[in-house]
Amino acid sequence: MDEHRSSEYTPKDFKSDQEVRWCPGCGDHAVLNAVQRALSELGIPRENFAFISGIGCSSRFPYYMNTYGFHSIHGRASAIATGVKTANPRLSVWQITGDGDALAIGGNHFIHAIRRNIDINIILFNNEIYGLTKGQYSPTSERGLVTKTSPFGTVEEPFSVGELVIGAKGKFFARTVDANVTLSTRIYVEAAKHKGTSVIEVLQNCVIFNDGIHDVIADKEVRDERTIILKEGEPMIFGNNRDKGLALDGLKLRVVSLGNGITEKDLLVHDPREPNPGIQYMLANMRYPEYPMALGIIRAVSGQTYEIAVEEQISEMQKKSPVACMDDLLKSGSTWKVE
Repeated sequence: MDEHRSSEYTPKDFKSDQEVRWCPGCGDHAVLNAVQRALSELGIPRENFAFISGIGCSSRFPYYMNTYGFHSIHGRASAIATGVKTANPRLSVWQITGDGDALAIGGNHFIHAIRRNIDINIILFNNEIYGLTKGQYSPTSERGLVTKTSPFGTVEEPFSVGELVIGAKGKFFARTVDANVTLSTRIYVEAAKHKGTSVIEVLQNCVIFNDGIHDVIADKEVRDERTIILKEGEPMIFGNNRDKGLALDGLKLRVVSLGNGITEKDLLVHDPREPNPGIQYMLANMRYPEYPMALGIIRAVSGQTYEIAVEEQISEMQKKSPVACMDDLLKSGSTWKVE
């Protein structure tokens, strides 16, 4: 039993005694910090957390958490996290994965965990590169990126994580930037409270093999102009002077400037709980320079979760089944007595 009451945790309580071995300056450090802050706010006993990872730099995460954890194999974290949650629905299960681990070798498991709406929290570290294996292009690398496996620039079209999640019937999708610990902490808290699959895309920096890949929107000199932090029930406003916003122009989003007859009343108000994903889909796919990059909770709708549906089905079948014990099973159907 934990020596602390769940309401008295601090971030330090979730730090393990292991040396953190990510590269200095790696965005993973900030993600770890934000997760430990979030867990300390949830009021959940520490023994009720389980962190499951695949393979990649981010997959060291369970070693650095003073919780239960499982470092699994490449691309299979979604399958194992699903099994853990189904076997013990009381656990708060967190899957730690990267853009290669989740979207390449693990793509099939990833989309089906989302489709099933298993109640797990998936933090997807997106640095648009394979870091652990030393700099190959990944499923989210932008077309034209020069890497060790694309020396003349990749010719492939990258995945949009949000588009993939919503297309897989995802109920919760959020996006944050590694360095914004305050925003990330808030998102992780809300993801943990959400019943169903929560996917949080973290725009994370790899200082060795893809340094500065997100600076075009995340650098402190430009971030207010090139990102928009969405807040439920509030108009979609952004900009250094909060003088820009998003409006709906027919079937498309349009960036408008406030003034000259355009007021906050003309802007879209963010509703992540709208079941129809149309606007959320467009928000998730916004890219600079045409649009600001959307951060915050983009979609959060309710739906039946996989593990609860399984428990209910088992309970219902047990009530109807003529088999109550092993003897009933062995004596059911056709039997023979061997003399």
